[in-house]
Amino acid sequence: MSSRPRWHDFSALAAGALLIGATACSTPDSGGGDGADGAAEGPFTIGLSNGFIGSEWREQMLATLEEAVGEYQAQDIVDELVVESADVDVNGQIQQIRNLINSGVDAIIVNPNSPTALDQVFAEADDQGILVLAIDQAVTSESVTNVVIDQGEWAAANAQWLADEVGEGGTIIAVNGIDGHPANEARWAGATEVFDSAGVEVVANDFAQWDQATGQQVTQNLLASHPDVDGIFVQDGMALGAFQALESEGKVGDVAITGEARVGFMKRWAEQREEDAEYSSIGVPNPPAGSVSALHVAVRMLQGQEFTSDALDGNTLYLPIPETVTDDNFDEQFGAVEGEPDTYAVDGSLTPEEADAYFQ
Repeated sequence: MSSRPRWHDFSALAAGALLIGATACSTPDSGGGDGADGAAEGPFTIGLSNGFIGSEWREQMLATLEEAVGEYQAQDIVDELVVESADVDVNGQIQQIRNLINSGVDAIIVNPNSPTALDQVFAEADDQGILVLAIDQAVTSESVTNVVIDQGEWAAANAQWLADEVGEGGTIIAVNGIDGHPANEARWAGATEVFDSAGVEVVANDFAQWDQATGQQVTQNLLASHPDVDGIFVQDGMALGAFQALESEGKVGDVAITGEARVGFMKRWAEQREEDAEYSSIGVPNPPAGSVSALHVAVRMLQGQEFTSDALDGNTLYLPIPETVTDDNFDEQFGAVEGEPDTYAVDGSLTPEEADAYFQ
């Protein structure tokens, strides 16, 4: 298995229709053959449950999945993708998943709103013989296979960079995502462990819903109350907004800020590097195409393949985090994506061949 995922150019894809018919695209290696004894024959119907639509990251997640489904459709391995996608609470997502169960899907890929509150509906899917795979953040249900990056590791990488920048005794503010959301909770746990160990004080913490405009406003409010902080920990989807708040206060370069591996922020990073050769930031990718990795895994499971003995940690398959954007590799990384829309997130997924390596 490769130590890092293949990089894709998914930016030109539109979200498309919510029910995909047969399309002709490039053909991936199915990796499955006839599968193990007892394998389903296919073609398979795949469902997606997405309970939050307030970010471009989710749009990219869906677009990349649609493209990959099209590739499997060209081989008659998958017949359609059924999407349930809306801004809903946990109860709304439970209904989404029940809708998918009732529609007769073979597998459900879910970006969960809670790590625990969906357990009952996951059990309902399992009782019907439907595979469930969680992406973006892990769930605790043993009925589910998590196919995720380690969000705590993602946050720790950002936090360690910031701790190194501000030093022991430094003070920071934090701009986090959605209070109580599983990815947010895992990230903040990973970050605070680093800050505590490094002797960095978090003087204030607020939430900006993974939205750039909200991130800018929240950062401005926090800076007004804490004008002398040394740094800002901000999650992806809000870093450009936080940068703009620093810019409006004339503090760019004076206050260290974690960045993001998205084109909009990287453009400002590039501009700042031209003005100040000492300017530094970081961008740790959180790949939207984790949905594609989960699709490759789902297809192989449906074909009857079994995981290798070391593929899972409990019920979780941890994906490699794509290469971090740093000062040292910035020119190469930005050059690869600078023509993409500002909302484009540096992306990557398992190739079909890399997915094969997780199976016997």
